[in-house]
Amino acid sequence: MSKKSMPISNDFCPQTLFLYGTYKEDGTPNFGLFCWFSYYWDKEVGVMACIGGEKLTKDRINATKVFSANLVTEEMLPLADFLGTTDGYSEEKAAHKPETEQGQVLNVPILSCSPVAFELEVVNAMQMDGGEVMLCRIRNVLAEEFLSDNSMSVEERIQKIAPISTTCATYFSWSGKSLGTWGSL
Repeated sequence: MSKKSMPISNDFCPQTLFLYGTYKEDGTPNFGLFCWFSYYWDKEVGVMACIGGEKLTKDRINATKVFSANLVTEEMLPLADFLGTTDGYSEEKAAHKPETEQGQVLNVPILSCSPVAFELEVVNAMQMDGGEVMLCRIRNVLAEEFLSDNSMSVEERIQKIAPISTTCATYFSWSGKSLGTWGSL
């Protein structure tokens, strides 16, 4: 197999999608769609999250130092696409109110429809030119009960939740099927 140099990007490196949840100053939930999410180790597993550009979600995380990360599934994809492609400061997004629950450890909104949600506390943030990398302590993980059912295989449980990944500005099912481009759903 031969390789050639390509423009610098993360194309063809699929990433899992999460809706980051914060509360606005008036107490209403706000969610933004992000995929620059991974893990690190420092005596315990933690989360690395990066947000580029200026966004309401980033502003609220910086103000409160806490947020939720809600796994996006096929069932949730139209909601996630809307929340991810609509400006957080717009009235259109403010009028859209998905069903939420309160975090069990932190004051963060949790999407009721997400099968897995992290409650995260920012412990270190690095300002970059045009972005910010946050190292977060995982304060709690909320998951649907069936995900702890060891009578089901990991494969069966993953197939049941059907997480979404993205690359090349396109959404993909767990099986690799294209589900549409960003902003098209």
